[in-house]
Amino acid sequence: MRNHRKNTVLAAAAIAALSLGLTACGGGDDAAGAKDAGSASSSQSTAGTGDNGTAGGGTADQTAAKSGSGSTGGSATGGSTAGSTTGGSKSGSSTGSTGSTGSTGGKSSAAAPACAYGDIKVTAAKADEVPTEHITLTATNTSGRSCTLLEYPLIAFGPIQTAKDVPAVAKSKPAAPIVLKPGAPAYANVRIALGGAHEDNKVVNEFNVNLFAAEGPAEGSIVVKAPAGGLAVDEAAAKTGYWTYELRNGADEF
Repeated sequence: MRNHRKNTVLAAAAIAALSLGLTACGGGDDAAGAKDAGSASSSQSTAGTGDNGTAGGGTADQTAAKSGSGSTGGSATGGSTAGSTTGGSKSGSSTGSTGSTGSTGGKSSAAAPACAYGDIKVTAAKADEVPTEHITLTATNTSGRSCTLLEYPLIAFGPIQTAKDVPAVAKSKPAAPIVLKPGAPAYANVRIALGGAHEDNKVVNEFNVNLFAAEGPAEGSIVVKAPAGGLAVDEAAAKTGYWTYELRNGADEF
């Protein structure tokens, strides 16, 4: 019984020793394998550093970043500062000033020159009354531009050298000059007599009308035909109104 137990113990001890030996061998192999793997990994890492230039790549990236910063700074200085200062403020204000000058120039050039006798056609019509004491002169701008019809018509019922001047009625003077666009008319009321037959009346079939220039009477006379049947004119009683856009009650009644 003792011998059997002893043998059993010895067998167990041998098995245990054998197991420890096998474990030690396996551990050595694993350690060597791990060491080899570590060396390989280290070699690969070193090779990667040398081939890919990790350190060099980092330096290149930093250089690029620095270069990019320089580019950005240049853009900010040249683009924003110079652009906004020179182009924005100076050019903008300069353009604005030019625009104002142009506008002012437009206003000053808007004044129409005085109408010359070649710019105007004048016709005469009898007033609706019996006997005829008044006629209406119509002046139409036949030029291709606007012109200013100044003052009143200078009328001569007869030869210009010998005809009496027809005075103007002050109350009919308009507040502003009469500017006629092409094709536009203006009017003047003219008294030619005080009614009834008078020994001083003379029959007129045509008469002359002169216009005013800025300095005084303009050169040239417009010959106006009298309405059908002629006009019985009393030069002593004759008066004329100023040119106006339309005949007015009161101002053009005389």
